[in-house]
Amino acid sequence: MAKHARAHQKNAKLGYSLYLVAAACWAVNGTIAKVILQEVGDPIRVSQFRGTMTALILFVYVALTNRKAFRIKPREALLLAGYGIIGVAMCQWFYYESISRMPITISLLIEFMAPIFVVLYARFVMKQSVRNSVWLGLALAVMGLALVAQVWLGFTLDRLGVIFAVMSMMTLIVMYILGDKASSRRDPMSLLMWAFIFASIFFAVLRPWSGFPWEALQAQVTPFEGGTDVYPIWPFFVSMVILGTLTPYILVINSVRHIGGAGASIMGMTEPPIAAIVAWIVLGEILTPIQLLGGAVMLVGIVVAERAREQKAHEPLPEYKPAT
Repeated sequence: MAKHARAHQKNAKLGYSLYLVAAACWAVNGTIAKVILQEVGDPIRVSQFRGTMTALILFVYVALTNRKAFRIKPREALLLAGYGIIGVAMCQWFYYESISRMPITISLLIEFMAPIFVVLYARFVMKQSVRNSVWLGLALAVMGLALVAQVWLGFTLDRLGVIFAVMSMMTLIVMYILGDKASSRRDPMSLLMWAFIFASIFFAVLRPWSGFPWEALQAQVTPFEGGTDVYPIWPFFVSMVILGTLTPYILVINSVRHIGGAGASIMGMTEPPIAAIVAWIVLGEILTPIQLLGGAVMLVGIVVAERAREQKAHEPLPEYKPAT
């Protein structure tokens, strides 16, 4: 019994560690993407590069390890298309539009409110049992958002940036819901592959590759605010795909096996603080003490709301699947 308990504790520590690294990767990726956006200036093209390169790598991996994953029925194709286009492509695109206009941390905090609405969806649409503490969580999240936005000073945030952040949050809600349905039919890697394939098709239709600005990969950037050191931009593009997409998703898949969706959702709350620190160091993005307090209150509210959903063995909380 003691040996089993130690093994369980060891696996839990591994799971939490893996998710912490994944959250750090996503947090750093926000800054990497913003450095690229400051040079390229087109969130759609940046999202297109990230999504398509990720899809190609996943395609090769699945082709070598699980060819049965390419079998797909029409009804499932519709589900995967919605998951990939709305939950991956549009969520990622809107998030990049938002961070190109306002601080990364504020965009991320708005997007992070998605789990609260997923819990409300579970309560009112799916008729699942939800504790009353969901309302406390919602109240804390809204109160924290008000502090972050410093509403007593008027509307100080970029209006379009806020709109895109809200749109990113809404598409993330769809990603949660469709992801829950799709994940019951497929293994995580093939699900990711199809999601990014459909995302890539969406971007290719929206912006054909014939007009892609390949010369942007030869550009030079000065990533650090106030710095003078110049770096080639192409490693940032590579990092966006490898460090900011493939690595964290794979880490999360393995993490959830050890700590479950509920544990993963809690660990996901470490992303905004890490993102804030990285954005401050590299981009010079500084939040006021009131905004930092508001961010902390928001995260507490989100955790409270997520925990309000009574879990059953066959009904885990959906783990966070961010666009970052």
